[in-house]
Amino acid sequence: MNLQQIRNATLVVQYAGKKFLIDPFLAEKGAYPPFPNSLRQDQNNPLVSLPVSIDEMIDDIDAVIVTHLHLDHYDEAAKEALPKNLKMFVQNEEDANAVQNDGFKNVEVLQEDTVFEAIQLIKTKGEHGRGEILKLAGLVCGVIFKHDTEKTLYVAGDTVWYEGVQEAIDTHTPEIIVVNAGDNQFLEGGSLVMGKDDVYEVQKAAPSAIIIASHMEAVNHWTLSREELKSFVDENGISSSVIVPNDGESYRF
Repeated sequence: MNLQQIRNATLVVQYAGKKFLIDPFLAEKGAYPPFPNSLRQDQNNPLVSLPVSIDEMIDDIDAVIVTHLHLDHYDEAAKEALPKNLKMFVQNEEDANAVQNDGFKNVEVLQEDTVFEAIQLIKTKGEHGRGEILKLAGLVCGVIFKHDTEKTLYVAGDTVWYEGVQEAIDTHTPEIIVVNAGDNQFLEGGSLVMGKDDVYEVQKAAPSAIIIASHMEAVNHWTLSREELKSFVDENGISSSVIVPNDGESYRF
């Protein structure tokens, strides 16, 4: 497989001969107002530009996976840029209806036994925060990729560390794990995605896996920087297990 970090949670994954775009957040830098009640109210989203052109990103795409419909995972620019006949995978019927209303004609709800072009796509659970904030954050999912010719890949999505992530790791033994690790927060309510301690829990749960930290420094409510996470990883002796990519970087496994 080849996995490219694009920006925020947007990834391009080439897996078993197919090209997937995950959580497309494609607007130009500064196109949207900052998320309210959080840091950096003087900075518009996205905070950074795309590292590659949209045309390059969507060229020969076989399918898109949208883990949930928050703006920084599926935005107006993506709705405009993506061909309406593309295969679109979403987490539930509610999201499917919304994506269909955006004009997409080939929308499928991920299941625990979805198969696409001989690739097994397994929807996993996630919790977009802890406690009361969950009601506001809404439902999310992750996805596991399996194929006889590839390592097992787990894209955890917008989730904190909790028993559902442990269960996915225990059940599927992924060799590559992508975690959203910017520790994004509002001024109240705590972490919406993983912070450094959550990443450490993932590493302890899957010590032989390679962990890739995504969803960093791209929207105004991030609280964990790449440099801070790299320092934490080094201090805890897990730098051989955890990759903190810059936007645009690719990895082959």
